[in-house]
Amino acid sequence: MKRFMFPLFWRIFLSIWLAMAITVVASNLATRYLLDRERQAIERQVGLHEVAREALDLRIQDNRGEMWRFLRAEGERLQLHLMLIEKEQGQHRLPRNIRERIQSGWYPNKPAVIDLDEGFQLVAWPRMGGEGWLDPRLFRFVEFGLAFILISLACWWIARLVSRPLRHMEGTARAIAEGDTGLRVTNRIARRRDEVGQLATAFNAMTDRLCQLLDRQNHLLRDISHDLRTPLARQRVAIELASDAGADRALMDSILRQNERLETMTGQILTLYRVSENGGSIGREPVKPLVLINRVLGDAADYAEHRGVDCNLVAADDTRAISVLGDAGLLQRAFDNVLQNALDHTPPGKAIKVSLSTVAERIEVVVADEGPGAPDDLLSHLFEPFFRADKSRGGKGWGLGLAIARDIVNAHDGTIVAGNRPDGGLQVTIQLPIFIGG
Repeated sequence: MKRFMFPLFWRIFLSIWLAMAITVVASNLATRYLLDRERQAIERQVGLHEVAREALDLRIQDNRGEMWRFLRAEGERLQLHLMLIEKEQGQHRLPRNIRERIQSGWYPNKPAVIDLDEGFQLVAWPRMGGEGWLDPRLFRFVEFGLAFILISLACWWIARLVSRPLRHMEGTARAIAEGDTGLRVTNRIARRRDEVGQLATAFNAMTDRLCQLLDRQNHLLRDISHDLRTPLARQRVAIELASDAGADRALMDSILRQNERLETMTGQILTLYRVSENGGSIGREPVKPLVLINRVLGDAADYAEHRGVDCNLVAADDTRAISVLGDAGLLQRAFDNVLQNALDHTPPGKAIKVSLSTVAERIEVVVADEGPGAPDDLLSHLFEPFFRADKSRGGKGWGLGLAIARDIVNAHDGTIVAGNRPDGGLQVTIQLPIFIGG
């Protein structure tokens, strides 16, 4: 059954419309309340009814001059304008604006009217600036203030309604891109009956599908690589037996080299997926990076000599005693892969510099070569499996060495980045947290 949808457009439109309507109603009610209180305060003035009775007595005695003087004096004392008029014929004597306020059903500062039994009325309204009475500008301030508060709350609610789920989806997408493929947009957002809910549902479905495809690819490569190891090992034995039996030595050596390449590739694929799937559960112990680097350089000495490339090690004094917590074999494999990548792409007669230093409680290993480097737009792809920047760094290999190094470094809570050197060549920088033993 299809859920009822309440489009986001109508949510925003109705929210703003309701905010405006509520603002008008609330401001009118608040202003009416203030005016009623003011009018009641006028009517409750101590002695105002007695003033009205006394003024009426003077009027009945036909002493109008004395009555006007009396009302003027009492008005100054009470900060009011006071006028005694007849109910039927006397309103024309009032100022025009006061008559309009009396006759209007709703008008700011509406005068207070006290009815007297003899057919007279005492009309009272506040003097402008009188102490204790409201200035008409106050009512405008109240209306604008309420409008600002209510519309601000409505805009805040609308912005939160739209931006909060989008920020959540952005954060989820970033986390998934960084490798946490188990995250999804929460059901609270996906169940929304608007375009945001539809987007969240589609995002989750897309992520599920992509993760399924990636898992199938990973499992397929892992299974194929694992199944290839046995026939490759048997093929190697057969090649050696054929070579011992007098087969063509050059041909057998060529076949054996290709067999070794296939064995190396399948071993790298298995290492890649072992680290990527079990990176958090690898064995850890204190390891000295300088010792591992020396081993890597020693193992690569023959190959570097064959390539005609010099390898130079520069280590700061404080790095000799520094340790990191991790798997010595995997870390050595990561350093070796980075160095082998530099050796494969450094022309004869050039040099590779390996340096160790400490940066903000981390040890930094930098492998810099003097090769052709890589295009800036391809630097972020160098650590992807099977990626090879052939146009700039062509050579042998399968594009697995740097990918394996990346996963090993990430499993040790470190970082690895690549960049082009200003004077030419590629520089790979690895940072690992320093282990402080207890």
